[in-house]
This record gives sequence, structure tokens and C-alpha cells, in this order.
Amino acid sequence: MTPSTLTRRTLLAATAALGASALPALGQTKTVLRISTPSVPDAWHAKMWTVFKDALEKSAPGEFDVQINLNASLFKQGAEPAAMARGNLEMTSISAADIAKLIPEFSIFTAGYVIRDPAQQQKVFNGPIGTELFKMVADKMDITVLSTCYLGTRQVNLREVRNVKTPADLKGVKLRMPGSKEWLFLGEALGATATPLAFGEVYLGLKTGTIDGQDNPLPTVRAAKFYEVTKQIVLTNHLVDSLFIGIASKTLNALSATQKQKVLAAAQAASAYNNENTLKEEAQLVEFFKKEGLQVTTPDLDAFHKSVQTTYQNSDYAKVWPKGLIERINATK
Repeated sequence: MTPSTLTRRTLLAATAALGASALPALGQTKTVLRISTPSVPDAWHAKMWTVFKDALEKSAPGEFDVQINLNASLFKQGAEPAAMARGNLEMTSISAADIAKLIPEFSIFTAGYVIRDPAQQQKVFNGPIGTELFKMVADKMDITVLSTCYLGTRQVNLREVRNVKTPADLKGVKLRMPGSKEWLFLGEALGATATPLAFGEVYLGLKTGTIDGQDNPLPTVRAAKFYEVTKQIVLTNHLVDSLFIGIASKTLNALSATQKQKVLAAAQAASAYNNENTLKEEAQLVEFFKKEGLQVTTPDLDAFHKSVQTTYQNSDYAKVWPKGLIERINATK
């Protein structure tokens, strides 16, 4: 073997070794974005995360490792903000109720009959009101809100048929609500006995009679198959519900300016996909549920509106709402 051959082989071996050791290093340069959501796979606000992932892979190929965890398989509903603060989670879709736990002013969006419809919802959160409130979220929770998702308009879904015209007709009904005080207050304001229960336990609770009903937007009722274990939907329209796509501010701040824009664009594409499909599905679902054998009824909406609003206005919640905010929301058209 000549010295030149030996040198060449040594260089080739060194190059191969360098390449092998460099591979993991290259892999480690990807920014990991772990996503946790309680959403079930069939829900639009679960499917939207695939849109987010695909959009980001298209705009920033190989730069991000997006890991989607559905069904609260990574963190329980409501535990995501704490996980983000610890650095154990990068992204989630967070509800107004979860934000209100740390920012009481946000509880205005957990109140019944505040937002009129999905169009107004987007105008409120994409305008000056949203800018002001999302700054509070960033300052106090270290979470940056990227976009607003229309989760649907919440309705009451009952295990047995009842003649529901006013909130008084829900007296004694064990109505499942998410387990925060804001949700439970809303359930009581509707006239029911609010009963906290994790989302993953609702189907069995309805089936066994542990609860008498639950409230959710119609697409969620379909996605979670609650219609299989209930007999009535009461179109109370009591809450135009929102989810906010949020990213840990620490994660966002570590990105380049270009990457930040790409993440923001992907989040907006995801929420647009969710919003469009949720609205489309909602328009079709009343007939679907009727075909499945459920009674779909409409109560006295004025009676519900007046009763719920009076309950909130006389509560401690209204005391922490920023002065003039309800009027500003009402003026947003």
C-alpha cells in the first residue's frame, strides 16, 4: 500500500466518521414544537394542527419538528399553560376560561351572550381589543397568541327530552361543564346544576346517567359522538366559543424573524381552515341530528339572554371586566 493510498483511505474514513457524527447534529437543529390539545381526532380544531404542520413544512422545510398530541394524551385540558411555563410544551390551543384563571379580565369572554356571532368574534380579536388583551396574555402568561379559532356556538345537549323554554326549565339538570369556576358559573347562569367532568369522561357520563347533559358546539357533539347517548339538543346559542392558538413566548423569541413570520402564517392558515369548516358543518348539523333521532328545539332566547346577562352583571366577574369593554365589544360590527 502506497503512502498516498493510505492517506486517501484515512481521509475517506475520517470524512465518513465526520458525516456520521454530523447527522445527529443536523437533526438537533430542528426546532421542536410539541402541541397538546384535548381535541378528538374528528374535530376541526384537531385537524387544523395537521394544516399547521403541513404549512410550516412547506414554508420552512426541515426547520421544525411539529409533534401533534390529541385527546389530552400529553397534558390534561387546562394544564397546558403550566406545562408551557415549565418548558415542557411549546404550543396549544387555549380557551378563554383557561386564560381567565390567570387574567381575570379575560372572563368577559366566558360569559354568556357577549359575542354575537362568529363574524363579530373575529373582528373583536383581530382588532384593537384583541391586541390589548393578547398583550396581557403575553405579559402575564408568557404565551403569544397567534390566531383566533371559532370553536362553534355552544348549545345544550340533554340525555332525556325536556320542555326547555327558559332557564328555570333546566333546574336540577346535572349539566357537565369543564372544571373551572368560569365554566361552572356559566352552567349555573343557564339555570342548571353545573357538574365538572373531564371532556374524555363525558360520553360515559351521559351513557350511565352520571350527568344529564353537556354543552358544546354542534361540531363537537358530532365529533365526540355525544349524539349516540343523548336525545335532545336545545339551541340556546349561549356562547360563541373561541380557542386561541398560542405559542410559548420563549419558543417564539428564539426564532429568527423569518421563522416567526412562517409560524404565524401557518397558525393563521390553521385557524382559517378550522373556522371555514366549523361554520360549514354547523349549518348542516341540525338536520344530521334530527336524522339520528334527536329532538332539536329552540327555547325563548330573549328569556335566556336576559337571565344570563343579569346573573353576570350581579356577579364578581363583572367587577373585574375592564371599564367600557362590554360597550366596545357591542360596538364592534
